[in-house]
Amino acid sequence: MDEEYDAIVLGTGLKECIISGMLSVSGKKVLHIDRNNYYGGESASLTPLEQLYEKFYGANAKPQPEMGRGRDWNVDLIPKFLMANGPLVKLLIHTGVTRYLEFKSIESSFVVKGGKIYKVPADEMEALATSLMGMFEKRRFKKFLVWVQQFDENNQDTWNGLDPHNNTMQQVYEKFGLDENTADFTGHALALYRDDEHKTQPFAPAVEKIRLYSDSLARYGKSPYLYPLYGLGELPQGFARLSAIYGGTYMLDKPVDEIVIEGGKAIGVKCGEEIVRGKQIYCDPSYAKDRVKKTGQVVRAICLLNHPIPNTNDAQSCQIIIPQKQVGRHYDIYISCCSNTNMVTPKGWYLAMVSTTVETANPEAEVLPGLQLLGTIAEKFIQISDVYEPTDMGTESQIFISQSYDATTHFETTCKDVLNMFERGTTKEFDFTNITHLSLNDQD
Repeated sequence: MDEEYDAIVLGTGLKECIISGMLSVSGKKVLHIDRNNYYGGESASLTPLEQLYEKFYGANAKPQPEMGRGRDWNVDLIPKFLMANGPLVKLLIHTGVTRYLEFKSIESSFVVKGGKIYKVPADEMEALATSLMGMFEKRRFKKFLVWVQQFDENNQDTWNGLDPHNNTMQQVYEKFGLDENTADFTGHALALYRDDEHKTQPFAPAVEKIRLYSDSLARYGKSPYLYPLYGLGELPQGFARLSAIYGGTYMLDKPVDEIVIEGGKAIGVKCGEEIVRGKQIYCDPSYAKDRVKKTGQVVRAICLLNHPIPNTNDAQSCQIIIPQKQVGRHYDIYISCCSNTNMVTPKGWYLAMVSTTVETANPEAEVLPGLQLLGTIAEKFIQISDVYEPTDMGTESQIFISQSYDATTHFETTCKDVLNMFERGTTKEFDFTNITHLSLNDQD
């Protein structure tokens, strides 16, 4: 391999595949390598079901016969939903990956209060109909949502006496007279914050996030989320096809021994006897262990159910968020559920995932409040993953490392990280402006 690449991407996790697609589309010559013989790395999609059993319980473990055909299952190790109007969907459309994928909207989005499941009210009609709050609170919340929709940071007339540079989100809640419970689900189930720090910060980003939720909801109806048919495993493969069209090269099952450094700067990677030269390296933390630090852990419980989650109106797919305050925690607990309508299970079966950021020495007990909402669980697989983030930002070394996946069941934080890597590597922000007019239905 004598040629030099503009970028070598190591690992085919979701983030690496997206960045590879973005770089290819931006005209860069990309080589993409993975040490595994399958796509997806940590965020792989396992099929048939036997693969899941082997991964967690060893070579001889087998699913129950009543679980149907193994190949009808597509189990995402890290399921995440896409916000219909969010950056990732824009990115998918921009890069053309949507040609290879079909999406279905997730039926419902729920939030837990006092141990009970409620639908997240995300527009004015739902705000007035919800049983999540009392009569007067509903009106105040409706007023707040109307204000959010018309707020414009550049137009002082829309500020309603609040200053986006000096007033905090907590002050916004107080101005509209919203009680703690309402503030709780607004911050966690609409703005999708993982803790309460946003309350003490200037409010503009939080308002922007709530608007993204309502805009996404307006886009496809039932919930703001989309999910690819057959699971997320289709995404990396879509990006691989895309990259190939733009002249990118993919190699699976290729061991990477080390990143080669000269004068403090990466010049390529060593695979066995050969050195492949590249001007920049993009990779997941496992390929650059000396340049990352462990910042915590995530616990995920993959659950196979033969019934929908109780109290969700028999939703065939949904997301449930348990805000941290409801269970006396620092971080929220997330539940995602998909079924045969998403082509990830045989008919009559459901795939639920409960995840959260680890806070104690007993991570399995931390997902209990989520597991208790699922009803009878036919089989459960618990995974505890270390979370890493880069200590080297790549400015000198030209090595750009992604962060590990967090506990959320949506893609917002994943997108943020990918766009951040792109910006560090190309020294400019990814430009979304030329793709605003496209939708998933008219990709050309």
